[in-house]
Amino acid sequence: MLTELAQLRELLDRSHKPRKLVLAASEDAHSLNAVFNAAAEGIIRPILVGDREKTFGMAEILNLDISKFEFVEAANPVEAVTKSVKMVHDNKADVLMKGKLGTSDMLKCVLNKEYGLRTGNLLSHFAYFEVETYHKLIAVTDVAMNIAPNLTEKIGILNNSVRILNNLGIAKPKVAVLGAVEKVNTEMGATLDAALLSKINQREQILNCIVDGPLAFDNAVSFESARHKEIKSDVAGDTDLLLMPDIEVGNVLYKSLVFFAKAKVASMIVGASAPIVLTSRSDSEQAKFDSILLAAVAAENGGKG
Repeated sequence: MLTELAQLRELLDRSHKPRKLVLAASEDAHSLNAVFNAAAEGIIRPILVGDREKTFGMAEILNLDISKFEFVEAANPVEAVTKSVKMVHDNKADVLMKGKLGTSDMLKCVLNKEYGLRTGNLLSHFAYFEVETYHKLIAVTDVAMNIAPNLTEKIGILNNSVRILNNLGIAKPKVAVLGAVEKVNTEMGATLDAALLSKINQREQILNCIVDGPLAFDNAVSFESARHKEIKSDVAGDTDLLLMPDIEVGNVLYKSLVFFAKAKVASMIVGASAPIVLTSRSDSEQAKFDSILLAAVAAENGGKG
């Protein structure tokens, strides 16, 4: 059972060769620092793509020696991400990371029909939290990509995250489909979707996990709360994955855990042909490092994010 994000390091095979990570628009301080530290630990081999003068100037300010890193010149962020995505598409890099550029510019390239990283799967965001008050790492999805997913999209989001958790060694992750209440309410669409997802899982149309819902947040993460409400569930209180009803709930929970609970987090975009490190601008340098580590483990275990 994983209880700390640092344990992800142990999942890299002993014969692990550093994965090639391409940093698009490399003139970003936090990203550059995280990439440097991950390279120093042998987790990745960086390829920096961006403005040479700005990148090396930033490295000098940070007192980082990046002279041995592979560097590709790009005149602007759009050119940088285009070159970066093409490298991953052509198998010249294993992991894509967002630097100093807009998320929309990055995703536009990722979804490009000619050279992008499409697989036919829905792209979704996977966040893995280390919360001091919870007994193991807990995943949250989707907090950043899909605004108001319908039932079909929720199945895709769920499958993306379950695949990652399976690759991390969790054979049957316990999935809590969240709602405001733990009973089905026909006026609350999230509870209807949750009940359907649970039944679809029972019929083995969603595999390699145990799904239950609707569950309110307290029931999902607290045995005591579930017991008090007399909820009989294999998931309640022992959840591995929280499936959000929409992006608004997910984003608020993500930032509440980080800023109020002081949780550590690693996150990435999944569903593409390679892991994509796309962190929030407010995420710490440590969060970016842990996200690189998570993406490297994902690349080690089958490549797909």
